[in-house]
Amino acid sequence: MLYWLLKYVLLGPLLKLIFRPRVEGLHHVPATGPVILASNHLSFFDSIFIPLIVSRRVTFVAKAEYFTGKGIKGWLMKMFFVGTGTIPVDRSGGQAARAALDTQLRVLRAQGVAGIYPEGTRSPDGRLYRGKTGVARLALESGAVVVPVAMLNADELQPPGRLIPRIGRVRVRFGAPLGFSRYTGMAGDRFVERAVTDEIMYELMELTGREYVDIYAQKLKTSVAAQGLVSRRRPARSG
Repeated sequence: MLYWLLKYVLLGPLLKLIFRPRVEGLHHVPATGPVILASNHLSFFDSIFIPLIVSRRVTFVAKAEYFTGKGIKGWLMKMFFVGTGTIPVDRSGGQAARAALDTQLRVLRAQGVAGIYPEGTRSPDGRLYRGKTGVARLALESGAVVVPVAMLNADELQPPGRLIPRIGRVRVRFGAPLGFSRYTGMAGDRFVERAVTDEIMYELMELTGREYVDIYAQKLKTSVAAQGLVSRRRPARSG
């Protein structure tokens, strides 16, 4: 109930009035049946505007940290994600991440719509990074079509680290559905799952027009953070 209240009464109309979404290709989202919306990830905005634009209910996963924040801000954020049916995911991998995928699989088997960011985290610099194979596993195990979704300028309106977004038109582009029935029965084959994921990422590259980088975004973030830590610890040279 809170999902629909937020979307159509409490939050959605105001956000549409302020940010005036410009949407292309929305007709590509099937009106019925299981659908995976696979999007690039530029901003916190993404998880708000994709469900706002699509008429069907969209279930996303989000990093577990969004559900454990402190103070009023942390509580409000938790309530927002709980109310919109978002699933917490432990990005450290293993069984916790699998549990989140299993929950989305149940959504798809109930003929619902699952939203996922194949990159696994927000892009650190606006480029498109290598996709993780969870999206392929969902598609192959559920038989759902995958609709690629391009967030075109969310990082301009709310860059990383910026709390209050700039006012401007949100631009979103939906691509044609991708079907993978030719791989029926091959879920769990890592080569097939990599091929499916790469096909999805290629479509996202075409839709977004963003440069593609064949490494995981989280790996780059970890490397940059480690280099920054080393730089801070390195003693200054004398003389």
